Amino acid sequence: MTLEGGTDLFLYYIALPFIAALLLSLFSRPHSKTFHPGWLVAIIPFVLFILFLTHSSGISEGQPLASLTNWIPSMGIQLSFYLDGLSLLFTLLITGIGFLVVLYSIFYLSKKENLINFYIYLLLFMGSMLGLVMSDNLFVLYTFWEFTSISSFLLIGFWSHRARSVYGALKSMMITVFGGLSMLGGFLLLWIATDTTSIREIISQKEELMASPLFTAILLLVLVGAFTKSAQFPFHTWLPDAMEAPTPVSAYLHSATMVKAGIYLVARLSLLFTGSDLFFLCVSGFGLVTLCWGSFMAVRQTDLKGILAFSTISQLGMIMAMLGFGSEAAIFAAVFHIFNHATFKGCLFMVAGIVDHETGTRDIRKLGGLMTFMPITATLAFFGTFSMAGFPLPIFNGFLSKEMFFDASLQTAAPSGLAKQAAPLFPYLAVLGSIFTFVYSMHLFFGTFRGKVQLDRLEKKPHEAPFGMLIPPFLLVCFIVVIGVLPNLINERLLAPAAGSIAGNPIHIHVAFWHGIKLPLIMSLIVVAAGALLSLFKRYWESIYLYLPGKLSADKAYQALLNSLLRGAKKTTSSYMTGSLSLYLAIIVLFLVCVTAGMMAATGGFAFSMADLSPVKWAEAITGFAMLLAAVATIFMKRRIAAVIVIGVVGYGLALLFVLFRAPDLALTQLIIETVTVVLFLLCFSHLPVMKPNSKPLRSKVADVLISLAAGTLITLVAISSHSSKWFQPISDYFVKTSYSLGGGKNIVNVILVDFRGLDTMFEITVLGLAALGIYGMIKIRLRKKGGMEQ
Repeated sequence: MTLEGGTDLFLYYIALPFIAALLLSLFSRPHSKTFHPGWLVAIIPFVLFILFLTHSSGISEGQPLASLTNWIPSMGIQLSFYLDGLSLLFTLLITGIGFLVVLYSIFYLSKKENLINFYIYLLLFMGSMLGLVMSDNLFVLYTFWEFTSISSFLLIGFWSHRARSVYGALKSMMITVFGGLSMLGGFLLLWIATDTTSIREIISQKEELMASPLFTAILLLVLVGAFTKSAQFPFHTWLPDAMEAPTPVSAYLHSATMVKAGIYLVARLSLLFTGSDLFFLCVSGFGLVTLCWGSFMAVRQTDLKGILAFSTISQLGMIMAMLGFGSEAAIFAAVFHIFNHATFKGCLFMVAGIVDHETGTRDIRKLGGLMTFMPITATLAFFGTFSMAGFPLPIFNGFLSKEMFFDASLQTAAPSGLAKQAAPLFPYLAVLGSIFTFVYSMHLFFGTFRGKVQLDRLEKKPHEAPFGMLIPPFLLVCFIVVIGVLPNLINERLLAPAAGSIAGNPIHIHVAFWHGIKLPLIMSLIVVAAGALLSLFKRYWESIYLYLPGKLSADKAYQALLNSLLRGAKKTTSSYMTGSLSLYLAIIVLFLVCVTAGMMAATGGFAFSMADLSPVKWAEAITGFAMLLAAVATIFMKRRIAAVIVIGVVGYGLALLFVLFRAPDLALTQLIIETVTVVLFLLCFSHLPVMKPNSKPLRSKVADVLISLAAGTLITLVAISSHSSKWFQPISDYFVKTSYSLGGGKNIVNVILVDFRGLDTMFEITVLGLAALGIYGMIKIRLRKKGGMEQ
């Protein structure tokens, strides 16, 4: 493969949604009665979709594109982006489905909503996903990974006035960020093991990595990150609660973006881990368990979006299992189902939103018979649900990838040992999960659109949705039918390059509806027959949910774990948060002393040298002695004003030492700080606590003395050691030589602060600014409360 580019082109592609979000934030009016901002926002994903589509021909010919921009070169971190078959598939889904979701939201969301914020969050999420799937650098990928967690948190909690929305947003954030931190640990170990942060270079070191003692830890840490993001069992519990987001958000998260991020990560790194028994067992095993459990739990749901949430869990498990199977046929089937799932799941979420929008409820127990009132919506739902069920007709693209899934489960690339022994069980689990997939699909369609109409239980009289709301799901249904009839239409341009990127070599599989009466077809017929029977007689067996899972659930386990952590944190915190400032200071100082002294002892960090010492002059000695007396005298002061003045002596003495050591700028800074401190003390004088005689017991006084002596001794030893140790060339020499030539200034200290350490200074100023804003806010609140009390 050849690389083209070497330009920042893709950086501009990724930056476009972020820039659009920034510009959108400049709109001062969140509500508009005349113009919907979604029309402007829709331009961004549409343009990006066209731009990415223009690269498809070159990529299908084996010419991936790359761009590189230095970011943190000292750590080997570059803004390195790579567009091959796999990333192209995801970028087209992210932008294509993103365009349809924005179009759908224009008609779904009321203009009374805070639309500006909604679209800002959506654009941030879109840009984060694009950066994630195109990153070739581990830590750039991780950065975008966490951006997706933050932006999805904002989207899920968009209706912040609803408690369930806030709960769902927090839950998704906690679980996915936990997985992200685990993944970061795996990335750090990858960096240590391979000495590179480039994903392509890491994959090229596969043999060395598999022989590394860090391999198992890397694999497990990375998989935890992928499993949490893609809602694999047992981390799936966050996904149903994320349904509290507006339906356009749900359609986007489930069909093309966030939940597919973990799938993408496993697909991208599968070439690195394939051949490992642990990878095969974990990915295939957890994927099949997720498929079975998600489909089983979807049948019991009564909320349309709840059914779709658990169906997403099951479908993600199916894709994950195929990636674990490892064969070329399984990889191709996984890629094909990623595309098919995006079409029918995006369609179905939009249909669920239409039903909710036009009837006022998503409770399937209140619905039924809507085909009479909403024939177009029912037709769209028919194609979506039967494609998701894998019904064996050539107009449903879902059947094609489902049959390929069955075929792949029969021909896994199990390496050896336990993996080879477990592989024969996989076809049975595949059929079991698919049976319940068929059941929940029928439950969704027939429970909503067929049966008895219950108008008295609906908040609104049902009617067909506006034309604009029907266009996006209609376009997705067109893909379902066209790809079902002509599957090879996207094969060579999209599916084969994506599968080849995962496998590391070209994969060309001809997709056809009819392959003869073979075992995969028989498995599909078993699924349809068993699923139809279970659907017809559902009322006779659904009591099984009283026993499985019964009162147990992953959600309750999560809540119990969270509550125990909160109780433990509260108990721990209350043990030392007593309100005693002296206790807090003692804890901080003891921790500092123990850690620093321990490190110095362990590393042989203490050194004592009398070389290069300047003679101590009388002025310096007298000033130092005066500071010592003032510091000691502070302990014995009985009045507050005397204590403030004596403390000021110490500060002003330090400023005098700076003058004697020929550092006038530091002396001026110290004088200003000390003066401001004394003034603040005096301003707050009336609010200071009255100084009382020290009534501490003798034991506490002795402890205070020992802690003080330990802290002072440690600082003294550190100062002596830092002067006496010469482990490397002092950086001051570099500053002396380059402050004028590089910084253009003769004052070395100013050049260091403004040029060499400009970023540090900027953050320090930012912190001070935030502190000032906080103080200002507290003063305003206090004045407002005081004014209210006076009134």
